[in-house]
Amino acid sequence: MDKLTLYIGNKNYSSWSFRPWIALEGCGIAFDEVLIPFDFPAGNPNIRAVSPTGRVPMLVHGGFKVWESLAIIEYTAELFPDAGLLPDDRQSRALARSYSMEILSGFHALRDACPMNMRRPVSRPDLSDGVMNDVARIETIWREARSRSGGPFLFGAFSGADAMYAPVVSRFERYDIPVSADTRDYMDVMKAAPAWKKWEEAALKETWIVPEDEA
Repeated sequence: MDKLTLYIGNKNYSSWSFRPWIALEGCGIAFDEVLIPFDFPAGNPNIRAVSPTGRVPMLVHGGFKVWESLAIIEYTAELFPDAGLLPDDRQSRALARSYSMEILSGFHALRDACPMNMRRPVSRPDLSDGVMNDVARIETIWREARSRSGGPFLFGAFSGADAMYAPVVSRFERYDIPVSADTRDYMDVMKAAPAWKKWEEAALKETWIVPEDEA
């Protein structure tokens, strides 16, 4: 099989890169990583040499390119059907896709107020009603999924659905967002995963500063 190469941005800030990276790493799928730092006001123009959108993440498989976090996870799940990127049964897969699409298309208040920044000292800003409404919905998703599967991850074992919500776990932690005990338990499960620790360790060593993400 042709090798997989995943192009990503800064690990400290790039929530979009974090998702497919932790999905592949957490499910034991080998890939080469190419980090293109976004340390320019409008991103790094060098990404346009490899990405049709000028954005990351992007997966290259042989000469074939796939972009957008969920598309990368879905494509890789077809390449490695036994890796656990998607749940085994049809209904669980449908739920995983629904939850994943919801995080892609929604929760704008949380995204805008709390950009991912793993170096950020833990502190709680003023949180609007819109942010807290987003938090409540995310907590409901996590609670329902883990109750249905038995946990400890959303669908039992770690999967692409957990990867899609990994940046939210970081946001909840760094912005000291008040959450329930079961949400905190899920966050602890995610942060204890070896793939999470590997990404976080690298993120904390980065020196690039992106002012708009330093909320």
